[in-house]
Order: sequence, then C-alpha cells, then structure tokens
Amino acid sequence: MIDHITIAVSDLERSKLFYERAFEPLGYRLSFGKEGVFWAFDVGGSLFEIQHTDDKPPLTRVHVAFRVRRRAEVEAFYQAALEAGARDNGAPGPRPEYEENYYACFVLDPDEYNIEAMLNEPAPQG
Repeated sequence: MIDHITIAVSDLERSKLFYERAFEPLGYRLSFGKEGVFWAFDVGGSLFEIQHTDDKPPLTRVHVAFRVRRRAEVEAFYQAALEAGARDNGAPGPRPEYEENYYACFVLDPDEYNIEAMLNEPAPQG
C-alpha cells in the first residue's frame, strides 16, 4: 500500500489553497504540515503531500513511501534496492523526528526519485 506521495511545488501557499479547495468535494482534508516547508492531506487512509522545492534530501521532486508490515521488510527492501542499483538516501532506522514509532529507509532510484519503505508501529518486544 502506498502510505504517502510527496510532490514539489513552486508556490507552497498557492498549492495548499488549491488542494484544499480541489479536495473539498472529495472529503479530503489538510492533516498536518510545517509552514513554509510542506503540507500533508489525508486522502482516504494515505497522504498526499506538497513540499517547497528548495528543501534538501531526503525530499526530492517526487517521493513515494510504501507501507510495509515489519521492520525486517524495511531492511530487506533497502538491501534489494541497493543491489538493484539504487543509491542510499537514508539507511533503515527509527525516525522519531517524524513520529515516535516511525521506522523507514530511503533510496534514490535510477532517476533520483526518493523511494521509501516504512511502518509506523512500536518496535517488537523481545
């Protein structure tokens, strides 16, 4: 399942207002964000995010995050992607700056798009 997709926009405030209005009839709403950096819209269980184009990695012009079931899948995806020719953009590990239980990895595909495998669940006990 796709957890979130992020696209770069030239005018963050204009795009925020556009998507707020365009998504209204669909029932999609602004979920969270950071003024001047990015905004995330809840689009029925996944997130559609817009970001300012001057941000530095790990964000790129296109960012897709795939939700997985276990941390081992994050690690397996990372290894397989690197072996397939991807470049590292963030090794598997906790990302508490996103959310307390966020665990993810990031790779750059052959076109330099930021591809993520992630889950947001407490670490397994034991």
